[in-house]
Amino acid sequence: MLQKVLLLALAGSLGTLSRYGLAGLVQRWTGGAFPWGTLTVNLIGCFVFGVLWSLMEMRYTITGEVRAIILVGFMGAFTTFSTFIFECGTLMQAAEWWKALGNLAVQNGAGLVCLFAGLTMGRWI
Repeated sequence: MLQKVLLLALAGSLGTLSRYGLAGLVQRWTGGAFPWGTLTVNLIGCFVFGVLWSLMEMRYTITGEVRAIILVGFMGAFTTFSTFIFECGTLMQAAEWWKALGNLAVQNGAGLVCLFAGLTMGRWI
């Protein structure tokens, strides 16, 4: 158990550093008018998550622990957006259209509401 936690932490650290480095590099290259760094990380994260999931499901026998280390540890730290999109895609593939739409609407809408509530609370405190 401790080994798994340490490997998750290591993978998470690598994902965080990868996100920080790539987003910063892209943002410096493109300028600051639009969050191109975040967009790049999120799109690459979605693509890599899809490739990894497909390989783990169809081509390679990967244990649940190794999947968790790669997908939760590295990819979760690199971008949680990829997990969000994967879950929406899974709902769409299952023809759960209302659930997929609800997931998109609630997470984005509630996320914005929570952000502004947090900003207001931070200013109030």
